[in-house]
Amino acid sequence: MDTDKETKPEAKTPEAEAVENAAPAQPEDTHAADQNAAKPAEGTQAEAEGAKSAEDKPAEDKQTEDNTATEDRPAEEEDKPAEAPAQPDWKDRYARAMADFDNFRKRTARDREDLVKFAASDVIKAMLPTVDNLSLALEKAKDRADDPFVAGVKLVYDGLVKALADQGATPLDSVGEPFDANFHDALAQLPSPDVEEGVVMNEVKRGWLLHGKLLRPAQVVVSAGKGA
Repeated sequence: MDTDKETKPEAKTPEAEAVENAAPAQPEDTHAADQNAAKPAEGTQAEAEGAKSAEDKPAEDKQTEDNTATEDRPAEEEDKPAEAPAQPDWKDRYARAMADFDNFRKRTARDREDLVKFAASDVIKAMLPTVDNLSLALEKAKDRADDPFVAGVKLVYDGLVKALADQGATPLDSVGEPFDANFHDALAQLPSPDVEEGVVMNEVKRGWLLHGKLLRPAQVVVSAGKGA
């Protein structure tokens, strides 16, 4: 009876069971948990090192290519100094500039002179019909040259022609001259037994020049030579 009483385990109260369940974990379990927590950190560090190597790899390859290109480049190119730009020939440029300026000065002077010479061309051209009328009147009054009125008309005509000559305008003589399209305006071509073909045989309106240049062409009749 006494032996059975001693070996029988004592019943645990609810408070004792609660205290036993709240006891801290064994040291071995804590160490294992720490190891498991450290493994993700080690994996993350390995991944970071791999990414860094991937980023640095192109730069290393590029540097290797640059070193290879430098090694393959001939030594003469490396030691060859940069060529200095060619200096312009200032003397030649100065001579050209002076020549251009001299040509410009001459051309400007010539244009100014021509402007002065031909400034009155329109006025002179407007006076030519009056000269033509006076010339025609004197041609019709040849048999009355002693008439004072005809003499007065001739004085007016001569004075007007002289005034035009002072301005550089001169009449163009066409009768008996070969036909020239630059100075003559052919109104007709008629046969003539006395005048050669292509020669002006009659002048309807006289031509005029101004300082050697055509001011008004002459209206003429050209000979066609001997008729058939």
